[in-house]
Amino acid sequence: MAHEIVVKICGLSEPATLDVALDAGADMVGFVLFEKSPRHVSLAAARDLAARVEGRARKVALVVDADDAAIASIVDRLSPDLLQLHGRETPARAAAIRARFGLPLVRALGVATRADLDAAGAFAAHVDYLLLDARPPPQATRPGGLGATFDWTIVENWRAPAPWLLSGGLTPENVGAALAATGAPGVDVSSGVERAPGVKDAALIRAFIAAARALSSRSRKG
Repeated sequence: MAHEIVVKICGLSEPATLDVALDAGADMVGFVLFEKSPRHVSLAAARDLAARVEGRARKVALVVDADDAAIASIVDRLSPDLLQLHGRETPARAAAIRARFGLPLVRALGVATRADLDAAGAFAAHVDYLLLDARPPPQATRPGGLGATFDWTIVENWRAPAPWLLSGGLTPENVGAALAATGAPGVDVSSGVERAPGVKDAALIRAFIAAARALSSRSRKG
């Protein structure tokens, strides 16, 4: 019997759309603590949002090359269930963060070619999830949330060294095809459920989760 697909809704910044994600059954909800992102939330706002989760999903705090002092503040204010590293953090840095804070980690990896998957092995011992995202173009000012897909055939027959989530340009319309093509055990979406950068859309959130869950149900029946 297939496992239920993990669904993560990232970049939530308003109580109303967070509640929609929770009511629709998201497994993980992510808060972006990176000022260059249109989805950035302050620590105070993130704390208020996190308080609404009340154990209904796993809270993920997304950071980009944050130092220990910044992470300590986030951990203190949000009590996240996981930290997501979305910058240039090395395997050694991931190991140090895990050792100091004792929290599960998600490590995002930019993917454009099969060779990009080679980096996954170095992180596997230090993180709980890998997140495969489209590699940003050289001129990009932020590492994710750009709404671009990557070639899903890259992960065909890939033996993932750790649990992983597929990200990058996913929408309610293509998530079913993405799951069917990759066999990913989980998906992550941010810009694909927005009506404008940083502005989540309740109907799109519901539709995305429903589409991912529909594939899970078909897989179980098969």
